Amino acid sequence: MTAVETTALSSRTGSTVELRDLVRDFGGGAGLSGLHLAAAPGELIALLGPSGCGKTTALRALAGLERVDSGSILIDGREVTDEPTSRRDLGMVFQSYSLFPHLTSGQNVEFGLRMRKVAAADRRRRAAEALELVGLDHHAGRYAHQLSGGQQQRVALARALVTEPRVLLLDEPLSALDAQVRVQLREEIRRIQTGLGITTFFVTHDQEEALAVADRVAVMRAGRIEQIGTPEELYHRPATAFVAEFVGLTNRVDGTVDGGRLRVLGQDVPLASPTADGPVTAYLRPEDVLLATDGIPAVVLTTSFLGALRRTRVRLEDGTELSVQHGARQRPEPGERIAVGLAGSPVTVAARAAG
Repeated sequence: MTAVETTALSSRTGSTVELRDLVRDFGGGAGLSGLHLAAAPGELIALLGPSGCGKTTALRALAGLERVDSGSILIDGREVTDEPTSRRDLGMVFQSYSLFPHLTSGQNVEFGLRMRKVAAADRRRRAAEALELVGLDHHAGRYAHQLSGGQQQRVALARALVTEPRVLLLDEPLSALDAQVRVQLREEIRRIQTGLGITTFFVTHDQEEALAVADRVAVMRAGRIEQIGTPEELYHRPATAFVAEFVGLTNRVDGTVDGGRLRVLGQDVPLASPTADGPVTAYLRPEDVLLATDGIPAVVLTTSFLGALRRTRVRLEDGTELSVQHGARQRPEPGERIAVGLAGSPVTVAARAAG
C-alpha cells in the first residue's frame, strides 16, 4: 500500500478556484493585468513564466498576502478577495522551508493545528499521519538542522497538508534542491496531491517541472496568461511564438507560406492553421529536425550525449543554427559536414517582415 492509502488524512473533492480579471499595479514592476484563471476541483495548475511575469504575485493574491487593485477571487463560489489569509483555508509551501529551528519536525507540523486550538492528542495523531504521508514518519523527533534539504521541504509540505486545506499553494518549492532530489520530490507531490484530491497551484520558472506535474499549465507574460492548456497542448500546439520558445527547446527558421503550404529547410509541409502568404518564422522542435544524407548542407558545431538520445548543434550555410535531437547511436563529430531535413512540421509559424 502507498502512504496515501494508509494515512487517515481525508481524501475529499477539491475546491473550485476562480481569479477574475485581477489587476495589481506596482507602478512599472511585476503585477497583474486583468488575469483570469479558473481551476476545477482537484486540479493541479502550474503557473509558468519568466521572472517578473506575475506568477508569484498571482499566487500571493490568492493567498491573501498581496492586495489587488481590482478583480475578484472566489473559492467554492464564495468571494474571498478582501478576506485575510487566515479565513481562506489554504495550505502554503514556499521556496524557503521556513521551519522553526527550535521545534522538531513533528512540532513544526503540529504548529498550524496548535494555532487552531486542536487538542494535543489529536494534534500529535494528525501530525504523525501527515509525516507518514510524506515518508518521514520516523523523523518526527528531528530538528531542521538534522534533516537534508529535501527532508525539510517534505516537513514543510506535511505542515501545509495537516490542516486539510481546501487549496494548496506551492511557490517554487523545489528550486533550492539539487536536480535528483527535485525530480523525486515533484513526483511525491504529484502522488500526494492526486491521492488527496486537493486543488493545487504550483508556481515555477522550470518548464520541465511544470510539464511533468501539472494537469494544465498557464504560461504567463506581463501579468497575463499567454496560453493555458495541458502540457501536451502547450508543447505541440503553442498559440504564440512566445509560448513556443518558452515551453521546450525550439529552433527558429525562416520560411515562406504560399497557397497554404510552408516552404522550410528545402521542403514543403502542411500548416496546422491558416496563415497568410508571405515570409514567416517557423518554430521547429529539435526532434522534428533530422540528420540526413540529402537535404540542406550543414556543419556540426557540438554534440551532447544525453543517455537515450543525443542533441547536436549544426550551422547551415546561411548562418542559421539548429538543434537536432536524435538517437544516441548517431555520433556526428564537430566540424563534420552533414545535411538536415524535416522529420515533422513546425509547432507554429509567425509572420516575418520581408527583407
